[in-house]
Amino acid sequence: MLIDNFDSLFLDLDGVVYRGSKAIPGAVEAINRAQQMGRKIGYITNNASRTQQSIADQLVGFGLEATPDQIIGSAAAGVKLLAKKVPAGASVLVVGGEGLIKEVELAGFRRVEKAAENPQAVIQGFSPSVSWPDLAEASYAIQNGAIWVATNQDWTIPLEQGIAPGNGTLVGAVHTAVGILPEFAGKPFRPIFDAALDQLGATRPLMIGDRLDTDIKGAHAAGIASASVMTGVIGNKELLGAKSDERPSYVLNDLADLFESYPEPSATKHGVRVGKSQVELLGDRVMLTDGHPDDIATLRAATNLIWTSGRPIYGLQVDPELLGGAVA
Repeated sequence: MLIDNFDSLFLDLDGVVYRGSKAIPGAVEAINRAQQMGRKIGYITNNASRTQQSIADQLVGFGLEATPDQIIGSAAAGVKLLAKKVPAGASVLVVGGEGLIKEVELAGFRRVEKAAENPQAVIQGFSPSVSWPDLAEASYAIQNGAIWVATNQDWTIPLEQGIAPGNGTLVGAVHTAVGILPEFAGKPFRPIFDAALDQLGATRPLMIGDRLDTDIKGAHAAGIASASVMTGVIGNKELLGAKSDERPSYVLNDLADLFESYPEPSATKHGVRVGKSQVELLGDRVMLTDGHPDDIATLRAATNLIWTSGRPIYGLQVDPELLGGAVA
């Protein structure tokens, strides 16, 4: 089984464990099984709007055995980064939700709400309640010289109704006003992965996520093996066209695939075979010559072929049946 290679799982939340208020089918069973097998479980989230306790409570509500110390969030990572920039007790303007506010206060910083109070720093995280006045106050404070730290740069978040704007869009609004970018603490940046390794005492972790630009890229930078799942925001097209530093070590349909053997791709005369699927590169055309287009083996074969071809995806003609549709 794939899971036999690892002592711990670092799990993204949105798109991996749940989507909105509902658990992803099969995720709870898979995580509980891994934990019963003795694997350490950590939940690494860029969501800075909620406390560790509230996230753990939600996971318990799904049927998971989760505790606050298993939650590694960008709020805490952001505050640790902030502590390296400003002295203890410094005044900080917080743009974000309860989770970020609590971490700032626990660290001993003095929270302020207006740029007129001359904060020494601004820390920004996502919350559905963040409004234009909040972004404006942050902009004024930064223009007046305040240090700017952001918990993460996720451009979108997956919800039950669809894909919604994330913290990156809000950071982008402030960036447009002030002309500079903040330092980021969450995925794909190193602070949150270092926190996870320390917090869990992991030595052979597998990072599992549904985002190439945060989960997978961050794992690459931290030297951690990674797996993408097809239960969140990523689709076949994005995966096939992944940049070299955003390519996962493993491509999974969902968390249940952890308990299956992971087949090695084998080279054929013109392409790659995985299981019953064969994908070939004939001239500039990438095409499925054996197997079903919706089989996960097909996606694994196609990614391997394109990623090892040495050619960018925009220079290839990928058959439409390989670019979309549900993976089975």
